[in-house]
Amino acid sequence: MDEQNTDNRIELLKGDKVLWMVILVISIFSIFPVYSASSNLEYIVNNGTTTGHVIKHMFFVVLGLVIMRVVGMVKYEYIGKLSSILLGLMIVLLVVTMFTGQTIDGASASRWLKIPGTPISFQPSSFAFLMLIIYLCRYLTKKITRERLPIENIMYIFGPILLVFVLVAKDNGSTALMILMVSVIVLIIGQLHWKYIAGFISSSFVAIVFFLIVALNTNLIGGNRVHTWMSRIETFTSSKAKSTDVDDESVKAKNYQVMQAKAAIVHGGITGMGPGKSALKQMLPQSASDFIFAVIVEEYGLIGAAFLICLYLIMMIRIVMIASKMPAFFGSLLVLSLGVMIFIQLAVNIAVAVNLIPVTGQPLPLISYGGTSMLVTYLQLGIILNISSRIQIYDEEGMGKKQSIAEINDIA
Repeated sequence: MDEQNTDNRIELLKGDKVLWMVILVISIFSIFPVYSASSNLEYIVNNGTTTGHVIKHMFFVVLGLVIMRVVGMVKYEYIGKLSSILLGLMIVLLVVTMFTGQTIDGASASRWLKIPGTPISFQPSSFAFLMLIIYLCRYLTKKITRERLPIENIMYIFGPILLVFVLVAKDNGSTALMILMVSVIVLIIGQLHWKYIAGFISSSFVAIVFFLIVALNTNLIGGNRVHTWMSRIETFTSSKAKSTDVDDESVKAKNYQVMQAKAAIVHGGITGMGPGKSALKQMLPQSASDFIFAVIVEEYGLIGAAFLICLYLIMMIRIVMIASKMPAFFGSLLVLSLGVMIFIQLAVNIAVAVNLIPVTGQPLPLISYGGTSMLVTYLQLGIILNISSRIQIYDEEGMGKKQSIAEINDIA
């Protein structure tokens, strides 16, 4: 009886157990820096209370874990087959957001869509990004039997990528660039012919340059944030400049966020100031979301930051291991693609905090305060855990590492 109960408890964590443990540790840890940093929202931004914010964060953590487990109960092949329909729905929501989107917490871009009759808002761009990647993985797998015609690649691969990119880019340039970057990586991993990938990259580069020239020099594209992007890039390059003709006060004013983040990191030292004892969180804009890594370093020091990065590193290693062990091409491609999404978001957030790249609005996975991004990350990890739980099933069914075309098509 005891052995049976033990098995049932273990089964609650369906899939890769090491990955589950890493996710749980990061999720629990996230409560402490969010509770500390959210005091900025109460006392400086005058938005809610610290207790209210941490309760809301805990609710999303629990909801995310539940979603992650529920996703593990659905065959991931079904998710792939529904991806085209869900992607179409997300594109419609992106169009609606362009005209009726809202701003929250002082943001300058209308990225949020409010659910009618409720106070709940979410970012369709995050879900559209996820659905696009799942769709690409399935399409690349389904059509692996033959050389696709150029018109097919344009309509069913490059068309959806560019459509989502354009709809997101107006209000969220960093996410749009990530969509383009991850999509190209998925095409490479998915074994699309290099001539198509090279052509797509070249065409996209020309289109982006043309868009920037038009947006910066004319009024034909209204409501764009190109000037904001260029200002951030100029501020970043100015902060790195060593020449004496740079206006120091001007640079300091524009680069305030990064300067405060760097000061917090330096203040943390090796061991940190201790949980909740960040001195600079009240002066650091977006301390609970975009710059929460700086708060973590200040409170937990280099040791705490290294521990957190090690957890993320273990997560990435487990994702690669799952992909390498998965016999199904679609499952392996999907795991790697979702892992790339999480890694790039993680790398961008930390790079901004330490001033390696210009400021963007990317949260720290599983930690930053905010519902949409957190739930999407849990959904991504839920799919990965789902696929990891299928590895043993494939082994028991006697399927080898290499699959026939019929098996690939049946799975996709």
